[in-house]
Parts: sequence; C-alpha cells; structure tokens
Amino acid sequence: MDESLLIEAAQKDPSRFAELYEANVDRVYAYIARRVQDRAAAEDLTSEVFHSALANLGKFVWRGAPFASWLYRIAAHAIADRWQQSRHNVREVLPENLPGGVEEIERRAILFQLVDQLPEDQRRVIVARFVEQKRIQEIAEEMERSEGAIKQLQFRALETLRGHMGRANA
Repeated sequence: MDESLLIEAAQKDPSRFAELYEANVDRVYAYIARRVQDRAAAEDLTSEVFHSALANLGKFVWRGAPFASWLYRIAAHAIADRWQQSRHNVREVLPENLPGGVEEIERRAILFQLVDQLPEDQRRVIVARFVEQKRIQEIAEEMERSEGAIKQLQFRALETLRGHMGRANA
C-alpha cells in the first residue's frame, strides 16, 4: 500500500499505525543504535520515537518525503533530549579518579553550558555533529538546509565556543 495512504488511514484509525510501525521500526532502531551505541538505550529511544509519532500523527502533513524522515527527526530530538538529561545527571555519578582530573571535568562542564547557550540552529548542528556523530549531509536533510548552510552554522558555533572557552580559561 502507498505510504501516504497508510498515513492517512492511521490518522483516521490509530490501530492502523501498526503497519507504519512495522515498515519503519528496523531502520529507526538502526539509526538510533548507530548514535547511542547502547542496546538498552537504543530500544528505549526507539519506543519513545514511535510513542511520540503515534501521539503526534494527527499533526503530520504529507509532503512527499518518506515517513521515515519524520521519524528520524523525532529520533534526533529524542537522542538530544536524552543527552541533555544525562549531562545534567553526570555530577551525581562521577567516579573519584577520572582521567584528566577535576580540571577536565570542569572544562567539559563549561563547554556543555556554552553549547546550551548557542542559538538553537547552531546548538542542533553541534549536538548532531559531535554528540550524535552525524555527517553534514544527514544534518542538512534533517534540518532541511543546504550542506553549505550547515557547515556555516557549525563554523560559527565552533568560533563562538572557542572564543568563550578562551575567556573561561583565562
């Protein structure tokens, strides 16, 4: 059955969402697993993605792009949210003897705070590029921008972070 018809059917009758789930679960799981590299977390995130997709299916508008693209965008946000949540919990679970010591931990904490202060688009690019380890092309597709625009956002973000880190270390 045509994907747009499956989506339309699922929007009218949520029990039909199972067909969309079956058609996409393996690729969404693979997408997440490549980025989080922890099986349990990948399974949890995959579940969150499909729960969110089902909850927001009524808002989905067919524009000719594969349904998986929308799911990947949800997955990217779920991964970024999980990363931010875990970052906030780091201080609670830090072992006493970390390589690099307290100075390294403090430097990373400052960097995380600075990344959070970047403009939304720059922050999304930095998280996607260096946390999720995505290629420029993938980020461009997800953000619906050109690769050149993504490279420019990355450049500006890194320049801003270098400047702020220089001042923080001075």
